[in-house]
Amino acid sequence: MTHSPAFDRRLNPSCYRPIALGLAALALFMSAGKLSAAPLLRCQVTYAGTTHAIEASPVADPYLVTAVDIGGRFRFKAVMVGTADHIAYIKLYSYLETSRQPILIHESKYLPPFKASTAAMPFTGELHLYAGPVERELITRCWLEGVPS
Repeated sequence: MTHSPAFDRRLNPSCYRPIALGLAALALFMSAGKLSAAPLLRCQVTYAGTTHAIEASPVADPYLVTAVDIGGRFRFKAVMVGTADHIAYIKLYSYLETSRQPILIHESKYLPPFKASTAAMPFTGELHLYAGPVERELITRCWLEGVPS
């Protein structure tokens, strides 16, 4: 019984060595920062002396992003719509928690172009929102990083 050369390559693990070396080189290339990671929006949301760290990565469907509970009084939602290569827009939502339902108290929308940067860059500045019967304060600030050029 004779075997074809293609059959012999399938059984010989050494023929996969170039593929493995290529994958290792790609991993090294990516870790060296030559290929940028996906953009990341990092927000700090402070209420009653407690700060919550919230991160948002690019998504295709903004409706799948859920708001984060902030101290039982507020909710905060950061949405970045797009891909690793292009951010279509960023929206930030702040809600006051009420007995019936959350009430939107602030929405901000940011459109491209976004400054290209691998390091975290200040994005929103510091926002102070006041809501509710006793005007409770919610403080938010966000940084954007990994924006492709």
